[in-house]
Amino acid sequence: MPSKEAEAVNSVHIVGRVGAPAVEKILPSGDAVVEFRIVVDRSRPRSEKREVDVLEIAVWSSRLRKRALGLHEGEVVEVFGELRRRFWKGASGIASRWQVEASELSRL
Repeated sequence: MPSKEAEAVNSVHIVGRVGAPAVEKILPSGDAVVEFRIVVDRSRPRSEKREVDVLEIAVWSSRLRKRALGLHEGEVVEVFGELRRRFWKGASGIASRWQVEASELSRL
């Protein structure tokens, strides 16, 4: 059990392959975000078959949005950021999804 002095940490470090070209979206607020997916091999697959996870990445800063838009499918990238749960109102009610909000992004 963590001590009362333990600080909460939300920190993500991912190295993986770009799954598809990045897409820029302009939100109703006027803010721009670039989203793309990273494919990461599982370090401990449950079987002998190769297993991967596909993770959603959101890029908000203008400098990193430009970098993300230049990524190509299959490129290996490194992302540092924080895990975020996004909520929105959909046709069937409130919906949500998890994303990594990137604070650093680089090609390897």
